[in-house]
Amino acid sequence: MKLRGSLALITVFIALIVCDIVQRIVIAPWVRFRPNRRIPVLARWIKFMAWITTRPLVRIGGASIPLPRPVVPTRPGVLILMNHQSVFDIPLVVQTVADGYPRIVTRARYSRFIPLISHMVRLYQYPVVDPTANPEELRESIDSLGAAGRDSDVPLALFPEGTRTKDGRIGRFKSAGIRRLLAERRWTVYVFVADGFWQVAKFKDFLNGMEHVEGRVAHVGTLEWTSPGDDPRAFIEEAREMMIAGLAACRAGTDLA
Repeated sequence: MKLRGSLALITVFIALIVCDIVQRIVIAPWVRFRPNRRIPVLARWIKFMAWITTRPLVRIGGASIPLPRPVVPTRPGVLILMNHQSVFDIPLVVQTVADGYPRIVTRARYSRFIPLISHMVRLYQYPVVDPTANPEELRESIDSLGAAGRDSDVPLALFPEGTRTKDGRIGRFKSAGIRRLLAERRWTVYVFVADGFWQVAKFKDFLNGMEHVEGRVAHVGTLEWTSPGDDPRAFIEEAREMMIAGLAACRAGTDLA
């Protein structure tokens, strides 16, 4: 029903505004003055936000949105790859991490003028990439991404398709970012697929009703990248094929979680 979708969307927007205020006046100062508590405090906060922005869509809107199992450890050298179907992907990937949070590679346009999200990009030190930038600026952002991967003390999360799919299938990978990350260090790579969300890719799509959303997320495999100096093309293709097979298994009803 459109009414349920509208009510769920209004509830989420109110939650975003309230969380933005709390994040600015409570959470950010807290971690600034107690940097040794940064990871546990930010982990609890981002998982609360993932809950508060998705549960209204379940309880009011009637959507089926899973709670992923937190199988990803919080430590350096961990990379999460997941396909990109909708705005749900952010709270889903957040919940895959145990006892911490991921730094999510983010488009530059989300770092400005968006309630809660733009401040979160800065607070959580998300690597920012602008694929529309000129070649020199793009190269600089890819260099910054590489440095973030090398130095991060928490997992990095990347949506290697670069943009939301229009048909739910796994798209081509935009490989510049992942190639640079793989060149920086050894990685343990956790591969996930999400499905059932591509028809509600944006918030405005919620107005058509949420009860038809039957989402699923699964950890489809873990890969070890041990040779930063090697050509990563075969490794990247292996990860993509793993996603394709995992998505097919999800749609066939096979339990991969």
